[in-house]
Amino acid sequence: MTEQNEELRCIGCGAVIQSTDPAALGYTPASAVKRGLANDELYCQRCFRLRHYNEIAPVSLTDDDFLRLLGQIRDANALIVYVVDIFDFNGSLIPGLHRFVGDNPVLLVGNKEDLLPRSLRRPKLCDWIRQQANQAGIRPVDTVLVSAKKNHEIDELLATIEKYRHDRDVYVVGVTNVGKSTLINQIIKQRTGVQDLITTSRFPGTTLDEIEIPLDDGHKLVDTPGIIHPHQMAHVLSAKDLKIVAPQKEIKPRTYQLDPGQTVFIGGVARFDFETGPHSGFVTYFDNNLTLHRTKLSNADSFYEKYRGGLLTPPTAEELNDFPPLVREEFHVNEKSDVVFEGLGWVTVPAGVTVAAWVPKGVAALVRKAMI
Repeated sequence: MTEQNEELRCIGCGAVIQSTDPAALGYTPASAVKRGLANDELYCQRCFRLRHYNEIAPVSLTDDDFLRLLGQIRDANALIVYVVDIFDFNGSLIPGLHRFVGDNPVLLVGNKEDLLPRSLRRPKLCDWIRQQANQAGIRPVDTVLVSAKKNHEIDELLATIEKYRHDRDVYVVGVTNVGKSTLINQIIKQRTGVQDLITTSRFPGTTLDEIEIPLDDGHKLVDTPGIIHPHQMAHVLSAKDLKIVAPQKEIKPRTYQLDPGQTVFIGGVARFDFETGPHSGFVTYFDNNLTLHRTKLSNADSFYEKYRGGLLTPPTAEELNDFPPLVREEFHVNEKSDVVFEGLGWVTVPAGVTVAAWVPKGVAALVRKAMI
């Protein structure tokens, strides 16, 4: 690696370019470095493959590396723009965020608002998000709803950032898969006209180092690495399956009238059991392309063993050996609530019922106040 290369960074992930260790961050063959500099598009090999072939290569970056990078915010004098995925709010939370932001103000940005039904009033959704953030110990100065993918409300977000920035830097933080890089790309496009500068992916951990975007007054907007949330569905599904379970369009709720002793399978990746309570309506919020199957609770185990990888997909039959077993979580619900399958969706349940959520081992299930 030449001394010159040490000063070069990948425009996709921000890693320092190097040509000596193919397994390490920022690896790029020397010939590719020359081509990248000539074309003014210098990517590391990992980002080049991700950008052109949707491949992802493993790199030696640990959770500690992400936390160390994020920890630099503590000493900064900045506005913290905290991006969460509205559809996967609980999976978007950064544990102990207050330790990283210090006394800096937090602007909460709910991304992917286009996935939720239009019938849901946006002011009500803002209130719900703020309440959920408060429960997690976060007191945002304001809340903005956007769709980075559809470029909805980006102007409002930029105006709100300027309102609270007060001659400071801006740090954009969030866990992986919340659409943070897509949002940054929209901001860059609006400010410079350059499209898709930062590599985006459904895979966890795409942005590997800080990416700095200069602001007009000498300050900077910093895109920090996505913090890997250990309980995300993205860690147990293939890229092909993630395309099936991760919503791309407005969700169409599906209502099931269930008697106790009935089960609804969510593809082959999760399961919802109605254990006890009166005959009730349950509203499901999952990707429109994800097939749901109702059956009797008494034969649900055998049904799953017989049809997983076939009728119950994803995962496909070829992927079953790598798919973790489903683990049961039981909940007794005293008020209208959402039973959440992190990274997948949720089921809204009435008060006075006992239900169970089955999720892949390592993925979280929980109960929260009903969003809708």
